[in-house]
Amino acid sequence: MGASVLPSLLVASVLLLLGAAATAMTVEDSELDNIQPLSTLKLDAAQVAMDSASAIHASPDVLGKDGEDSAWVTVNFTTPSPSSGHWIGLFSPADFSSSIGSGAKVAGAEDAPGAGLPTAPVKYKFGNYEPNFLRTGSGNTSFLVINQRYDYAFGLFSGGKDNPKLIAVSNKISFMNPKAPVFPRLSQGKQWNEMAVTWTSGYSIDEAYPFVEWRMKGEESSKRTPAGTLTFTRGHLCGSPARAQGYRDPGFIHTAVLKDLWPNREYSYQIGHELPDGTVAWGKSSTFRASPFPGQASLQRVVIFGDMGLGSKDGSSELQGFQPGAQVTTDRLVKDLPNYDAVFHIGDLSYANGFLAQWDQFTAQIEPIASKVPYMVASGNHERTYINTGGFYNGNDSRGECGVPAETYFYVPATNRGKFWYAADYGMFRFCVGDTEHDWRPGSEQHAFLDACFASADRKHQPWLVFLAHRPLGYSSNDFYAQEGAFAEPMGRESLQPLWQKHRVDLAVYGHVHNYERTCPVYENTCTVKGPQQGAYTGALGGTIHVVAGTAGAKLRSYAGGAWPQWSVARNQSFGYVKLTASDHSTMRFEFVHSDDGAVHDGFTITRDYKDIMACAVDSCPPHSLAN
Repeated sequence: MGASVLPSLLVASVLLLLGAAATAMTVEDSELDNIQPLSTLKLDAAQVAMDSASAIHASPDVLGKDGEDSAWVTVNFTTPSPSSGHWIGLFSPADFSSSIGSGAKVAGAEDAPGAGLPTAPVKYKFGNYEPNFLRTGSGNTSFLVINQRYDYAFGLFSGGKDNPKLIAVSNKISFMNPKAPVFPRLSQGKQWNEMAVTWTSGYSIDEAYPFVEWRMKGEESSKRTPAGTLTFTRGHLCGSPARAQGYRDPGFIHTAVLKDLWPNREYSYQIGHELPDGTVAWGKSSTFRASPFPGQASLQRVVIFGDMGLGSKDGSSELQGFQPGAQVTTDRLVKDLPNYDAVFHIGDLSYANGFLAQWDQFTAQIEPIASKVPYMVASGNHERTYINTGGFYNGNDSRGECGVPAETYFYVPATNRGKFWYAADYGMFRFCVGDTEHDWRPGSEQHAFLDACFASADRKHQPWLVFLAHRPLGYSSNDFYAQEGAFAEPMGRESLQPLWQKHRVDLAVYGHVHNYERTCPVYENTCTVKGPQQGAYTGALGGTIHVVAGTAGAKLRSYAGGAWPQWSVARNQSFGYVKLTASDHSTMRFEFVHSDDGAVHDGFTITRDYKDIMACAVDSCPPHSLAN
């Protein structure tokens, strides 16, 4: 469709969409340019220079006719003077008519006022992604589009990222039901026999009532559990770009908690919204297996990783350079789904970094996993940290999100979801999940929680005690930590090491550092048990094994040069995830699995009896005990 036949309303909408920012980015925000690809598009400098000889068209124009929540869209585009600076952006909503009052700067009329607030594209792709574009001036590419509650339009730009000029606009496309419930994601409830189901829709509580219909396999009748509804606004966010050019209406996030589940039984469920006329807008149906009873012996397999980010099946948004392993890891986890029972994603989830449309994209990406097994999350610096917001750190890593999207889009069984620490029981495993973006030192609320979480594990029946957190609070020889001399997050080890030792924590797993590293069982920088790089530990460990596994997708990082610290047993600079397997109370298998081939590239087994857990090690028994 050429510019000459574009509906005037759509053109006016795009003018607003490309307007200059009313609020300039701070110095901290400018650092985002080398982190989030969407931030590298300087739409505050965009001009409208419609070219009648250029055209862009998207098809089909109606998506999701059979209830799909994602669809492939073919985009045809042409321009008479192709260059490496031409790119295609996907924008939503496509119509801003309710707020039109001024447009973006128009070529030849630079004194025209700018719009009040620009909107970032959902994704983009350069024209020369298509091999014949520079030769012919025409291209044919595909975008994977998900249901994000509003319609879409594509824009064709020249001028590259730094000086973008809009030269053509496509027809509008939209889903059959833009408000439909989408992307269900499971998590353990506050009790072992509960499962929380969370999803996103465009329905407010006044428009339709959200619920989950579910039943145990083999039962004929089903039951319905109502869902609570949350959302957030620009006012909940803390800074730019999250509350400025990166802001997008998050829709409504619904959570229903299914209770009194039978251990290890399979259930089917379907999310839905009952409309005022009694009809139901249904989402996808799926299944899950309920958690085993705490302490129950059965085959139990848990996956752990950090720092995934957003993948790209359609080659858009230059994510290959930002999070090059995210799609590889996601695909491997989908393929391996029959072989694990729960996931812990320990921080740095989507790397939206203030561009809120990316949260929908991320929940769509993990939906094949999260709709089948509990997808438990922890808070990372890219979710929570922002200046003067009460966190332990005062940086700008979340780019104004300050935890709000993550804490709303995902349910965790915490007393206060604004403080992302919680306990989770899965059969013979007890997981104590920390929040490194809040104070963990002695005297803090979180330190008291961790002490109680570790202490309340019945080690006769839950022998495998695991600490999870985002930033390495134990041991890491990545280049940054080595340069500062801490080999961990400052104050982390000195604050929590007494707890790990007192409660005989078996394993601590962290993200944040984008490589893989495993220590020996260690206490105060000293290996308490020595073992081969791949092998077995038998009997009492006498210390905690610390693992860094921030390897799910973000750019990999190097280690410090020179000799390895004596506690560093294994390293692997590859994308992958940790997998824990237990089938009885005396043996646990640990594996580091590569995302590309599914092969195990590091592993060990712990074999022991209950008396080995109770045995005193250095500083593990009370000082007044005669056993010490």
